[in-house]
Amino acid sequence: MTNHDQHETVLLTEAVSSLILSPSGRYVDGTFGRGGHSRLILSSLDEAGSLVAIDKDPRAYATAVELAEADARFSIQRGSFAEIDSLVGGPLDGILLDLGVSSPQLDDPERGFSFLNDGPLDMRMDSERGESAAEWIARASEEDIAWVLKTYGEERFARRMARAIVEARSSSPITRTAQLARIVAEANPRWEKGKNPATRAFQGIRIYINSELKDLEVVLDKALELLKPGGRLVVISFHSLEDRIVKRFIRKHVKGDELPPGLPVREDQLNKRLRSVGKAIKASAEEVNRNPRARSAVMRVAEKIG
Repeated sequence: MTNHDQHETVLLTEAVSSLILSPSGRYVDGTFGRGGHSRLILSSLDEAGSLVAIDKDPRAYATAVELAEADARFSIQRGSFAEIDSLVGGPLDGILLDLGVSSPQLDDPERGFSFLNDGPLDMRMDSERGESAAEWIARASEEDIAWVLKTYGEERFARRMARAIVEARSSSPITRTAQLARIVAEANPRWEKGKNPATRAFQGIRIYINSELKDLEVVLDKALELLKPGGRLVVISFHSLEDRIVKRFIRKHVKGDELPPGLPVREDQLNKRLRSVGKAIKASAEEVNRNPRARSAVMRVAEKIG
């Protein structure tokens, strides 16, 4: 395993202990990564239990194939977790989603996610399909670039950065991460203390290129249909946009149908489909000290009730 393949799984024991209620159940790890969660899930299952993992990333898929060859209870599907219904199907006892970009993707400059190390401007989690960040930046309008930086990157200087990107590409193509990082940093008039000025712009472009938030909304709806009553949904988010979607989804289905005030409806007629399990969980101080990327992690757990 190379340095770029090393990955410390966040909230490992917390996620798996929340997920596994039946050792003989059928489970899905929607984001295999380098298999930290999957391996602990398998250690918690008996011979009748099974686990299917999903991942877009070709390197993650290759690692998962090796695990599948070693353990008959495990199988891997390549694709987006938004395709969980066609890749896996139901019924399921539990679904785990560990969102965002993995350490191997961030740490390998050749993947194009990093604004700290120069590499080709790619940013695709599946590097063999779809449009790269460089290709999108070459064709996108200034308005579209600004919208992505503002909406997905929560970048308050999105318009200035978009204008700078369009001006720069008129002179030469933007094909390297260092190029883009320099352009957006120079367009950022107020650098946040302790934060690289390219952080939010890179986040926004990455989320857009990989359809991360759209796929999350899709998989949550599908998960609700695929889970058995009593099945668990465990989601680990790494920024506020993801966590907001998960929190609202759980709240919506815990509350049940939205009805006009004063309508004479019994509690059992509200079509409540989830119950929230405990409060949101964050990484311990010890884990954050060991792995600073755990600092922003938030885990939410829900159980299907109908």
